[in-house]
Order: sequence, then structure tokens, then C-alpha cells
Amino acid sequence: MTDENRKILDRINAYAEEALKDIDPQKTPVSQQLDALKPVLQEIADEQGRALEDIFILYMDLASEAGVEAEARLQDELEQGGTP
Repeated sequence: MTDENRKILDRINAYAEEALKDIDPQKTPVSQQLDALKPVLQEIADEQGRALEDIFILYMDLASEAGVEAEARLQDELEQGGTP
């Protein structure tokens, strides 16, 4: 993940922490959760001169990549006998 992409992901995640703090992800449809993120996604799209849909897809890709990285770190720690 590039530094620029990491900054985008961190920015969206920081916004999500505030925007989704009162939302139960188990009971709230994903579409509503994504609607709550739309302002920051649109802001980034406007700054980069890209379509909202492109930033949404980028976010989904980056979130997935970050999840894979986190899982790999956890597995590495477990194999080394450390605690996560």
C-alpha cells in the first residue's frame, strides 16, 4: 500500500469512527453505513478530481488490503509465540 493510499484509508477510517459510532454494524444495512461515509468519500473524490464511485472502490480495496495485512501480522506474531 502506498503512503498516499494509507493516508486516504486513515482519513476515511477516522471519519468512520465518528460517523458510525452510534451504528450497530450487525443491525444496520451496509448501504446505510456507506451512506454515512459518503461525505468524506465525496470530499476525497473532489480533491482528486475523481468520481465518487472510484474512491468507493479504492476504499473497499484498501480496507481489504489492510485486513489481509493485519491478519498476516497476527499470524506472524502467533507463529513467533508472541501476543497480538
